[in-house]
Formats: sequence, C-alpha cells, structure tokens
Amino acid sequence: MKWIYGIVCLGFLVFFHELGHFLAAKLFGVKVESFSLGFGPALLHKTIGGTDYRLSLLPLGGYCGMKGEGDFQAALDASSPRIEAERDSLYGINPLGRALIGFAGPFFNALFAFAAFSIIAMTGYTYYSYTAKIKLADETLPEVHSPARKAGLKTGDTIVSIGGKPVEDFSDIIREVASNPDRDLHIVVLRNGEKLSCTVHSDFDKSTGSGKIGVTPFSNEPILREAKRYPFFKALVEGIKRTGETLSLTVKSIALLFKGADVQNAISGPVGVAGMLGNTVEDGFGAGFRQGITAILELMAFISISLFIMNLLPIPVLDGALIFFAFVEFVCRRPLNPKIQYYAQYAGLAIIASLFVLGMTSDIRHLTAALRSH
Repeated sequence: MKWIYGIVCLGFLVFFHELGHFLAAKLFGVKVESFSLGFGPALLHKTIGGTDYRLSLLPLGGYCGMKGEGDFQAALDASSPRIEAERDSLYGINPLGRALIGFAGPFFNALFAFAAFSIIAMTGYTYYSYTAKIKLADETLPEVHSPARKAGLKTGDTIVSIGGKPVEDFSDIIREVASNPDRDLHIVVLRNGEKLSCTVHSDFDKSTGSGKIGVTPFSNEPILREAKRYPFFKALVEGIKRTGETLSLTVKSIALLFKGADVQNAISGPVGVAGMLGNTVEDGFGAGFRQGITAILELMAFISISLFIMNLLPIPVLDGALIFFAFVEFVCRRPLNPKIQYYAQYAGLAIIASLFVLGMTSDIRHLTAALRSH
C-alpha cells in the first residue's frame, strides 16, 4: 500500500509542475494541445477550447503538450537555418515569454514548498527528539573519529548554539552539523553552569555527503517537543524562510557530489523516492492525523525544492535548457540554429539517462539489502 501512497504523492508534485507550464502557456497565448493527469493511454478525455484534457492510466504525474514543441525537428528535417513557427506556438512567441513558460514549472514546485512550509508553521506539530546534552561517540564505539573530543568537548556538555544558531534539542545539532561537512563550526556549550566556546572541524561522511562531529545523545530517553505555531502572516514569513533554507541546503548537497560523496547513495530513483514518500505517509499517520499531514507535507516540500533545482539545470530536455536557449536568443537577437538544439537534445538525453540508471541502480541495491535483512 505504501507504494500507492508514494506514487500518488510523487505524481501530484509532477502534475503541479506541469500545471505551472500550462497556466504560463495560456497566459502567453501558446496553444496547449493536450494536458494530462497521468501518463499512458487516456482513460477519459474531453476537448475544451482546443485543449484535450485527459485522465491517463498511470498516475505518475502528467504532461502539458504545447503546440510547436517539436518545430526545431521539423526545421532540421527541412534543412532550414531557422525555426518557422506559428504565432500561437512555443517558438512563435518572443524568447522572454518562452523562458517564463519554462520557468513556470519549477516555480510552481517552489510555490508548493512555500505553501507546505507555511501550513506546517500555522498548524504546528509535535515530534520526538533528545536533549542537547551530548555524549562523545568514541566512548561507545572506540573506532569512531570524534572531532568534538579533539576540540575539547566533553560528555555531559550541553550544546547551546552552533554557528550562532540556537540549539534547542539534538535534532538541531544533527541539522546544523549534517549540512556543514568539512567546515569549522563555532560551538557554544554549557558545562557546570558556565558557557564555553570552541571550534570543531566537522568530518565529511562520503557515504551520505553529510557532516559529523562524533557526538550522540547523552540520554536514550526521547523527549516530546511541540513546534511553535505561527499566526497567518508570520507563518507565511516562516514559509519563505524555510523554503530558502531548504533551497540552500539542497544546493550544498548537490555541490558535495563533486567533492567525493558516494553518488549511488546520494541519488535516489523514482522507486526510492516513491518508497520514501510511502513510508512517510504510513509512519506519519500511524502517529496521528496531524503528524501524518505534517510529515508528508514536509517531505513533499523537500522533494519539490529538489525538482525546482533539477529542472533549472541547463541540461537539454529539462526546463533549464529551454530558458537558457531563449536567453541566448534574446541576447543575440536572432533565433538559434535548429542543429544546435537537436544535438543538445541528444546530449541532454544521455545525461538524464545516466542519472536515471544511477538512481535505479541505487534503488535496486537498497531494495535488495532490505530484502536480505528480512
């Protein structure tokens, strides 16, 4: 059942992305020939205003078929040095309009993340964590490297802040350390009623791409925490703040792939993402309705930000390439040669196919490991 939950949630995010393209295309006068909820054979369809609206078999997102998307291929077949397009087609409008249509899909992903984080801020939620009192990990596991010990931290210290950000529980410690691998972290601790400060250089864990300082919770007894609830307008501000923080963290995570992080562990394919979403739905709702809504909205927001960044990469086939080509055309004040777009499309397909294979390989490896453990 969890796979169904995951597929529906992932499909919604992709559909919402395509809805952005759809609305922008309508705004700029580009004819949308088809708009589908789902992929594959159409189960139901109805043509309204020249657009064929479809409900398709596979609930894996959707698509927005705009007039003239393949005009560059027609120009290539005709050996034409430029794309001849009708006024109501994708290549018939000005380059800035085309760039905004390309940007609208990723923008809707960011918009969803903002809305999700704002709702979470308004409703509040409870969660389990541990106190900020620490124990040095090498006391339990001698083979574990502990930068915290090297910097002078001791078991029984309570971390008050990291990098100037206040720490309320162990979740804050994990978040701040994990998002800052291979960096000097200014940490303030409370020891015997006195505040002390030190600098800890975090390790870079290649298997996860995250930072570690070699500390664990002092107590194994979890504590129940209640996240603060915000009034409407302050919740919107909090939504913007969390969207920005998640965006920054995601960009950092992608950059870590070029610093030696294990790519197969860092990348998940559609099966892995759907599985994570499904597990979140089951576990979250198992702890209560509000917990379930919060958990799924938060994870969907994180995935939405990933989709936002991924689709803006200037890789042909993705929205970023459409934006990039439109920008080049705008700056040069003349259309690009269709051959450039044609060969770029094939290069883009090769890159996307490689990432897909990596993601699926990672999914299969994790599924196999899970089956062996049972």
